[in-house]
Amino acid sequence: MRYRLTIEYDGTPFVGWQRQQAPDSVQQVLEEALAVALRHPVVLFGSGRTDAGVHAWGQVAHFDTDAVLDGERLRESVNALVRPHPIVIRSAEPVPDTFHARTSARQRTYVYVIQNTPHPPALDRDRVWHVRAPLDAAQMQRAGDMLIGKHDFSTFRAAAFQAKSPVKTLDELRVEREGDRILITARARSFMHHQVRNIVGSLVSVGSGRWTIADFEDAFRACDRKRGGETAPARGLYFIGVRY
Repeated sequence: MRYRLTIEYDGTPFVGWQRQQAPDSVQQVLEEALAVALRHPVVLFGSGRTDAGVHAWGQVAHFDTDAVLDGERLRESVNALVRPHPIVIRSAEPVPDTFHARTSARQRTYVYVIQNTPHPPALDRDRVWHVRAPLDAAQMQRAGDMLIGKHDFSTFRAAAFQAKSPVKTLDELRVEREGDRILITARARSFMHHQVRNIVGSLVSVGSGRWTIADFEDAFRACDRKRGGETAPARGLYFIGVRY
């Protein structure tokens, strides 16, 4: 049987989603808990890799087992076993063996959260990017609009580029102000490493007035990471969910 998990986690204490030589990846903690619950080793396949410090509300993963499981009991068992790690299984359900958490995905959604106040956050210091300079969300949206569609996103790729091609299709880029916060939503089938964080850093350059929209367009069209803005910190990024 194949089972699908929907997972929420605070990425602050983790080295990221993917199991690494360093301890405390989200994948490692969950695989170890599942191995105890099922009494056999488990390999989890995630829908996307999140970096150290990045959070998730709707990460999806699957695993295979010979056991016939009750999803609710599995969820409760794993949630008990992962404590005190800040990870929660929101749902566990059987799926056809044709389902694959990564390759079956049609869209992935990320939200970046900026706290735009003169004072730093106290409660959410590991969950938002604090930007003191007043930001113009409307200008940020105007700049972001030019990214929608199929483009070469080399300006916003990670310095250690791993994807086969920098050409991606961005389905949605939305900038909204909610009180003292600015939320930036990005939706696409797939993203390059650091792509969302690099886009956000460049949009903040526009919103703060350091760049004009023409500056942003010049940087984007240059297809050169050195022309882009700073990489926004991981702590403000949330993996919201996947559409299959």
